[in-house]
Amino acid sequence: QVQLVESGGGLVQSGGSLRLSCAGSSFTLDFYAIAWFRQAPGKEREELACITSDGRTTYYLDSEKGRFSISRDKGENAVFLQMNSLKVEDSAVYYCATDLGAGCPGHKIYFMDYRGKGTLVTVSP
Repeated sequence: QVQLVESGGGLVQSGGSLRLSCAGSSFTLDFYAIAWFRQAPGKEREELACITSDGRTTYYLDSEKGRFSISRDKGENAVFLQMNSLKVEDSAVYYCATDLGAGCPGHKIYFMDYRGKGTLVTVSP
């Protein structure tokens, strides 16, 4: 059974940093591309980043470039989203997702077959 579990969210002040983690429960992430997207209340989902099985990265949102970084640690069976210089508008539920493919999808990443339950990030002014 494919289960993704996000962690690392929380309350942080504007300008602060958080590192989100995506772990695989009962399966290894190593062979698959993993992506992050977010959704804030009342707003559309936003694609953030994707990392292929061999570590190539894609970033989707101009406002995140230079602030967010996706990485993976195969030893830890985890994918991370490092978020720096956080802004109030970054507040959202953050999800990781996968299609169980090695590469990042050609479609919107929030349509990937599997996703976790999300982790809430709240950035205060």
